[in-house]
Amino acid sequence: MPRPLGELEDAVMTRVWKWNRPVTVREVLEDLQQERSIAYTTVMTVLDNLHQKGWVRREAEGRAYRYEAVSTRAAYAAALMNEAWAQSDNPAAALVAFFGMMSEEQRLALRDAVRMVQGPETAEPATAGSPGSPGSTGSAGENPGSATESDGR
Repeated sequence: MPRPLGELEDAVMTRVWKWNRPVTVREVLEDLQQERSIAYTTVMTVLDNLHQKGWVRREAEGRAYRYEAVSTRAAYAAALMNEAWAQSDNPAAALVAFFGMMSEEQRLALRDAVRMVQGPETAEPATAGSPGSPGSTGSAGENPGSATESDGR
């Protein structure tokens, strides 16, 4: 579904996502004008295009519309990553290259995200004698997220 937003589309969507409420063209315009000179009709056209592309929904209010994001910025970023990954002829190699570009902070966030997606069943002990408490970190066998960490060293 998603193709990357253009620079102005991204600037408009950034405000819609940040404010997290229905917004008017005038509100977006006034905020954008703090950074650049831009016409009301330009912002109106961008929001109309975003509506046609399915990024925002709109509701009439008098003679104007209020626009609201259809999904979050995180969902947009995830969809872009998924689309790029799907286009690779070698998805595993693409992931390895992507992980190699990440900072340590991003890798830690990735590990946390994997643990959240895997859910509480990952806390079960892998060996007969280990307690396997949910917050514990141990060998790769006790925590599937650790297997990725040890394989990457």
